[in-house]
Amino acid sequence: MEIERFKKMNYRITNGSVSYGAETILEEINFNVKGKEKVAIVGRNGCGKSTLLKALIDNELLSEGVGIDKFSVYKESVKEIGYLKQIDFEDDNITMLDEILKVYQEIIDLERKIENLVIKMQTDSSEETAKEYSKLHDRYEFLDGYTYKKEYETAINKFGFSNEDKYKKISEFSGGQRTKIAFIKLLLSKPDLLLLDEPTNHLDITTIEWLESYLKNYSKAVVIVSHDRMFLNKIVDKIYEIEYGTITEYSGDYEFFEKQKRINYERQLKDFEFQQKEIKRLNDIADRFRYKPSKAKMALSKLKQIERMVKVEEPNKYDLKTFKTNFEIKQESGNNVLTVENLEIGYNNPLSKCSFNLYKGQRLGIIGSNGTGKSTLLKTLVGNIKPISGTYTFGHNVQIGYFDQQMLGINNDKTVFDDFYEEFPELTVTEVRNSLGAFMFSGEEVFKEVKMLSGGEKVRLSLSKILKKGSNLLILDEPTNHMDIVGKESLENMLKNYKGTLIFVSHDRFFVKKIADSILSFENGKVTYYPYGYDYYLEKREDEVSLQVKEIKTEKNQKKTYINPLKEKEKIERKIKKLEEVISKKEEEISNLQNELTKEEIYSDYVKVGEIQDKISVLNKEIEDNMISWEELQEQYSEI
Repeated sequence: MEIERFKKMNYRITNGSVSYGAETILEEINFNVKGKEKVAIVGRNGCGKSTLLKALIDNELLSEGVGIDKFSVYKESVKEIGYLKQIDFEDDNITMLDEILKVYQEIIDLERKIENLVIKMQTDSSEETAKEYSKLHDRYEFLDGYTYKKEYETAINKFGFSNEDKYKKISEFSGGQRTKIAFIKLLLSKPDLLLLDEPTNHLDITTIEWLESYLKNYSKAVVIVSHDRMFLNKIVDKIYEIEYGTITEYSGDYEFFEKQKRINYERQLKDFEFQQKEIKRLNDIADRFRYKPSKAKMALSKLKQIERMVKVEEPNKYDLKTFKTNFEIKQESGNNVLTVENLEIGYNNPLSKCSFNLYKGQRLGIIGSNGTGKSTLLKTLVGNIKPISGTYTFGHNVQIGYFDQQMLGINNDKTVFDDFYEEFPELTVTEVRNSLGAFMFSGEEVFKEVKMLSGGEKVRLSLSKILKKGSNLLILDEPTNHMDIVGKESLENMLKNYKGTLIFVSHDRFFVKKIADSILSFENGKVTYYPYGYDYYLEKREDEVSLQVKEIKTEKNQKKTYINPLKEKEKIERKIKKLEEVISKKEEEISNLQNELTKEEIYSDYVKVGEIQDKISVLNKEIEDNMISWEELQEQYSEI
């Protein structure tokens, strides 16, 4: 067994800081990841999470912090750090499979060496050759050589690629697909420390669930920056929060972090307030008696008592700056909001077909894999795409507010103020600024050009306009994209208080669970309506999976019930005999080829030798596969 299996990775930064010019981004970095820990870095957008990841890769970014400890960086058994920095493929003309197989180059090289040794061992039974084979085999086993094909096939499939996609050139894929290919390579390369910056962005729920399972079972350390609360809760066992330029460590999952943070804040606030009362009491005594000669000594002792106190700092308030607004619907709709009957949606080809009813006040969450038609359904309902067949009908007095992923409703060439004002010209300047201020656009920020806004800022601007309309039906396509956790929580609170009806598409399971009271699932080529929330959907999905497994087992048992043992044995015997004949024939072929290699006209011709060795390698591999099948048949035979 390889000794590296027993080495424990440890990466520690003590009292570091990161500055850009005169601005300090992070001032007291105390960070530690070791072994197989799964660590999260959380905080507001722009707080320095990605900066910390970059500092883990490039220690040159680090300098002395403001803490009392000496600045240091300690690394043990950190051979490789994996980070998806940019999408850069050396050769766009090779296939996706060839690009991914680069990860397994050592395994592939070992396979060739082992094959050649197997051939050599046909004529060379020396101890040296046997030792070399054993050494290569142990390394192959250590690198999981027997499972790597299944590993990359699974990853390719789970990221939404077909079997045909494997043989496409890299140049044929879109930018998003190329990102996924690079991500697959990163995961399969299994670095000692895996750094992931918002890994669930643009992934559907099915892929996210697979990624959760993969990372939970990942045999090395992982550091994740993410705003996906459920994702973090399923994976991490330690959290570092960045707030006000400082880093605080919490043990446990995301739920525990939230509770602990609140408890710590309340405890520190209570201790601070208690100490302030005590300081005031002692000061009052000192003030009362400091000018009385007989009591001056006592007054002085009270002041010294205050000096000796270990001061409790007032805790920073939670960084909860976000958009806050109470929006009202202008006019109520009828009870029947939307009726969908056999609605077939798609562009040139149908993507899906669905039927459902939507009632006043309902909150319908739409979930499913990418490319199944979720966003297409919303675009069809708002009239941007014509349905292929079927009907949809809105009820009485329904007024729609639509948020699309691309945020096409905002004008990149205008300022924030002008973009908003153009849609609501009846408002005064003060009213416009107040509306924008509720979504965190204050002061000079309202005069920023839209094209200069971050993704999160564009989401806020789009939502401010949609909600100002006072629509009684909101249709939202991935509204939490680009939002940090506080932003998501704010949107959740706003939608909970919304008096109208809601349809939304989201891959954020936590958001879906919080908001949706019914689910429309796009899975396995069909659309299914679940009348209750996300937990009910999960329960039903588990029941369906259990039923499928039970049916398969029942089917297998039924098949076994009607097997005639004698006939089955005879059948297996025939198969065994046939396999033995095939193996014998291939061995004879190998023997003949090896005899060919002894001929002078052959062994003196390098090209011919290579061709024959290739043939022998193929035959040996075929024999190996045949032997596995033979052993399986023998087991079946003995069990009957």
